[in-house]
Amino acid sequence: MSTEAPFRPREKLFEKQKYYQNVHKYTHLKGPLDKITSVAIPLALAASSLFLIGRGIYNMSHGIGKKE
Repeated sequence: MSTEAPFRPREKLFEKQKYYQNVHKYTHLKGPLDKITSVAIPLALAASSLFLIGRGIYNMSHGIGKKE
């Protein structure tokens, strides 16, 4: 029975572990692209929902888009 080769060498894995353990940021912001998924996407969703809510309130207050 042969053992399967690892995806990455152990040395590279240990280097990555040391890097991420020494970064003094919050855990969800440690990676280079984590700011996009943790900050930018929720901000975009919040901004678009606020815009849609504001437009709906404006339309209701002016009677726009009513069906007869």
